[in-house]
Amino acid sequence: MTDAAAGPGAGESAGAARSSTDMVAKALSLLDLLGEYPHGAALSDLATRSGFPLSTTHRLLASLIRGGFASMDPDRRYNLGLRVFALGQQVASARGFAGTVLPQMEWLSQQTEEAVLMSVLDGDHQLYVHYVPGPQQVGVIGERGRHGPLHCTAMGKVLLAFAPTDQSARLVETISLDPLGPNTITDRDAFRVEISSVRAQGYAIANEEHETGILAIGMPIVDNGGRLRAAISVAAPAFRCDPERLKSFLPAMRTAAETIRILLAG
Repeated sequence: MTDAAAGPGAGESAGAARSSTDMVAKALSLLDLLGEYPHGAALSDLATRSGFPLSTTHRLLASLIRGGFASMDPDRRYNLGLRVFALGQQVASARGFAGTVLPQMEWLSQQTEEAVLMSVLDGDHQLYVHYVPGPQQVGVIGERGRHGPLHCTAMGKVLLAFAPTDQSARLVETISLDPLGPNTITDRDAFRVEISSVRAQGYAIANEEHETGILAIGMPIVDNGGRLRAAISVAAPAFRCDPERLKSFLPAMRTAAETIRILLAG
């Protein structure tokens, strides 16, 4: 009687475990698919590619979004979430990504004698992912894992200018232009001109736009296909730096950015 009573329960438990495993496998397959869509994918495309019913695909994506593994943009296109990025950073660090980027940032800091930062685009903000302090006693301090504004920082303006065209255009028109520093650009027309200029010249300067007394120059890190991966900047206190001195850092910055691109491709 005991064995007979236990039988159905055990079967139900095993069935539930298989069902759970199947759903995990389906969710992971959707993550793989999202990785093939750097600019986002529509629900219908993901359902067609995965072979899952539309309702199942929607339910799985909603679960991934809740966990931070996926996100949905204003155009209702699904993208990989920053939780995937965070996990990727841990794996990359263990497998050499940090060993690729950080030595170049350290070299750039030595060349310029200032702090070097790296960030990635995260919605309507930037996420600071790497920071190397400058060798001088007084310098700019960066905080990894913190979000920052796009409109008034050198890296933020670079990320806006070199993001995919549709995303860039939307952000330029919609992000808030809050006056955070004495020279923040708060006029929308002037801001459009600024981002267009950044795109044309390949770098951005922020002259006390984010914080009083801080200047920075930034440029994009792109992959072999020309797609934006990140932005890198050199930041310095105003008392020992001005925009012309920042521009003198450009040759070293270009060397570092190109070396990172080549190493990441390898």
